[in-house]
Amino acid sequence: MHLAAHFPGVNNTTVWADPRSRSQIEFSSFEHLARTAERGKFDFFFLAEGLRLREHNGRIHDLDVVGRPESLTVLNALAAVTEKLGLAATVNATFNEPYELARRLATLDHLSAGRAAWNVVTSSDAFTGENFRRGGYLDRADRYTRAAEFVATARELWDSWRPDGTSRPFTHEGPQFTISGEFTVPRSPQGHPVVIQAGDSDEGREFAASAADIIFTRHGTLEAGRTFYADVKARLAAYGRKPDSLKIMPGVTVVTGDTDAEAQENAAEIRRQQVSPQNAILTAEQIWGTDLSAYDPDGPLPDIDPVPDSEITQGRVRHGDPFAIVARWRALAEAKGLSLRQTVIETTTRQSFIGSPATVAAELTAFVDERAADGFILVPHLTPGGLDDFVDRVVPLLQESGAFRSEYTGSTLRSHLGLPEPVWKG
Repeated sequence: MHLAAHFPGVNNTTVWADPRSRSQIEFSSFEHLARTAERGKFDFFFLAEGLRLREHNGRIHDLDVVGRPESLTVLNALAAVTEKLGLAATVNATFNEPYELARRLATLDHLSAGRAAWNVVTSSDAFTGENFRRGGYLDRADRYTRAAEFVATARELWDSWRPDGTSRPFTHEGPQFTISGEFTVPRSPQGHPVVIQAGDSDEGREFAASAADIIFTRHGTLEAGRTFYADVKARLAAYGRKPDSLKIMPGVTVVTGDTDAEAQENAAEIRRQQVSPQNAILTAEQIWGTDLSAYDPDGPLPDIDPVPDSEITQGRVRHGDPFAIVARWRALAEAKGLSLRQTVIETTTRQSFIGSPATVAAELTAFVDERAADGFILVPHLTPGGLDDFVDRVVPLLQESGAFRSEYTGSTLRSHLGLPEPVWKG
């Protein structure tokens, strides 16, 4: 089993109201979570990225009010206070350039002695594009076209230094990039930093099969996980790749207690914190596409139709047909007698694994044994101590059963993941 830690930061699972919650900006928060992950022998530490503060109804989204620090800067600092833990940065392939990003990633790989990873994301968001000189964005159909050439170009740059430590000029000519020159950073300890792809869409799966070492996904049930796992692994052969060359690691949340019943009570309280009355209205406004501040979150669902193609939310993707979502919400609320807030709690993100440490360890192991995942990226709800309980109580059980390592056996992220060093392409 592979395990990674996602820094909660501005994730929608974050709970700021908990008195144990601390800063998402101060270095001590990043250091605490990273040291905890390394103490638990995790494969890597994972940072998300936000290139613009999200807005809702003309105001900055609550989860973004304290900002989003730049991922690679934080990880370079963490390289100095960790020894084995992989360091994964989310960096957008739409609003960056291959030469500069390849240098930054290769530098992190050198400074960390071979622990760097790049989570490749794309954007079709004109709102985010306003922050950049081009002021534009890519059509959704072009996002992965650029990303695929971006990754390929970065790998050409990393390969422009020979394994013997000598460099050679590079030239790349393609639809997205035409560059030439000499790369300034020698071949790094891993050859290429590990590449992660985040996405569940068909085009995302295909891109991961062709170019990624890890796919960061999400699925709520064992059966959904098995279906996803089989689909993505089956795509690898077309690119001459073996099944083990791509690790499937869904993002998950975990809530434990001394007993399964206590864990369920803890999970319910966390959900109430995550979906405050204010957040219930905000979430509903994203679905309805209009101002719902006049509605009572503890009252019935709004009795109006959603507004299609609304721009009430900027920087966040609206998922699915709002009319279909509203219809499902209304049917659920009527069947169970739920208020608006209760409906949001019932239908939005919830904890993936809930139970005693033994129950959680067994369920995680079952997902891997039954080929629904190769491992997990844990997304805690607290900054920075949200991983402590899992490392202290669940990891030892996974180690005792042989499902997870007791010690690191290598020093690079590729060695943790069982991935070979890329063959140099001269």
